[in-house]
Amino acid sequence: MIQITAVIVGAGHAGLAMSRRLTDRSIDHVVLERGEVANSWRTQRWPTLRLLTPNWQTRLPGHPYAGEDPDGFMPAAGLAAALAGYARLAGAPVRTGTAVHAVRAGPRGFQIRAGGDLLRARAVVLATGACTLPAIPAAAAAVPPSVTTLTPLGYRDPGQLPDGGVLVVGASATGVQLAAEIHRSGRPVTVSAGEHVRLPRGYRGRDIFWWLEATGLLAERYDQIDDLTRARHLPSPQLAGTPGAITDLNALTAQGIRIAGRLGRITGGIAQFSGSLPNACALADLKMNRFLARADQWATASGLDGDLPPPHRFAPTRVDPRTPLELDLTRGQITTVLWATGYRPDHSWLDLPVRDRAGRIRHDGGVVTGAPGLYLLGQPVLRTRASTYIHGAAADTDALAAHLHTFLSSRHR
Repeated sequence: MIQITAVIVGAGHAGLAMSRRLTDRSIDHVVLERGEVANSWRTQRWPTLRLLTPNWQTRLPGHPYAGEDPDGFMPAAGLAAALAGYARLAGAPVRTGTAVHAVRAGPRGFQIRAGGDLLRARAVVLATGACTLPAIPAAAAAVPPSVTTLTPLGYRDPGQLPDGGVLVVGASATGVQLAAEIHRSGRPVTVSAGEHVRLPRGYRGRDIFWWLEATGLLAERYDQIDDLTRARHLPSPQLAGTPGAITDLNALTAQGIRIAGRLGRITGGIAQFSGSLPNACALADLKMNRFLARADQWATASGLDGDLPPPHRFAPTRVDPRTPLELDLTRGQITTVLWATGYRPDHSWLDLPVRDRAGRIRHDGGVVTGAPGLYLLGQPVLRTRASTYIHGAAADTDALAAHLHTFLSSRHR
C-alpha cells in the first residue's frame, strides 16, 4: 500500500491548478489520470472546437496567457498542448494511464484503488470535470433504429454522418456550433431549442467575456446567488470561438437552418416539439438585454463611455410562425439525431455516501459535505460564476487548498 497525503483525480486544468497550489504549500500529493494530461480535450472534442473564452482569459495559477494572440480563441488541441506544458513547468506529479477504480473511506482518510495499486491518503480532490458523459434524455430510446444517433463526445466532422437531414437537439454553444458546421456540409439541419442563453460575441468594441469579467458578474459567489441549482444547470451561451461570430438563432435561421421548439417526446417515430419556442426566445432576449443594460450602467459609472462606442441593442429573435410541432423520423428525411443536450460528470467509482437524491455530490463551495478531506473541482458555479470557465480554477483552487491545508493541520494536532 502506498501512503501519501493527498490524491488528485484528474489531470485537466482544475487538477493541475490544484497540484500547483499543493506544491506551493509543500503538501505531498499525486495526480492520477486515466489517459494523458488534458485527456478529454485530446479525445472527446471535435477538431474544429475552440474555447468560448478569449485567450487572455486562459490563465492558471502562476501562468497567465503569454502568447501572441490574446484576443483569439484557443482550439482544443492548442489547449491540450498548453496544459501539458503547464504540467511540466509546474512539476506536477502526474501518473498518466492510471484509472481510478474506487475511492472508499479508510483509516484516517481514504483508500484509493488505481491501476494495480492501493493508495491511502488523508485528502482526495475530485477533478475529473463536469463533461465526462453525455446527458441524453429519455426520449432517445424511442428514436427509430434506422436513424443514426450520436453525441458531441463522439462527433468529429460531418463526413462521418450519413447523407440526409440532421436533427440537432439542444441550442447551447455546442448545439449552435455543430448545427452551423453540419449545415455548411450541405445537409439540411433542424435545431430543437428549449431554454437557452443568448449573448453577443462582442459589445461596444469589447468581447462579451471582457464585460462579464469587468462588471463583476463572473465574480459572484455561489452563496450570493438566489437560485444556485438553476445557475449550475444553465446551458452555455450561444457563442463560438471566433472573433465577431454571430451564432444565435437569428443567424442560424438566416443560414437556412430550421428552428423547432424543445423536444418533448418521440412516439411512433414522430418527434413532438413544444409550442413554447416564442416564450423561450423572448426570455433569452430579455435576459441578454438586462445584462447589456448592466454593462452600460457599469461603463457610465466607470467613466468609460467616452472611450467606447455608444450603447446599442440587437434585433429580437425572430420565430417563424411555420415552426414545426412534429417531425416524422421514419420517412428518411432525418437520418441523424445529434444529442447536444449537455454533459454530466462520472463519479461512478466514488464509493462514499456523499450524493443527494438526484445523484449529485453534496458540497459547500467544493468542500464535500459529510466526508472530511474530500473536495470537488471543475464544476459549474462551484464557488463563483467564473468556476464554469478555465480561469475560474485559480480562485477555486486557492480557496480549497487553504481549506485542505487547515484540515490537515487540524487532523495532525
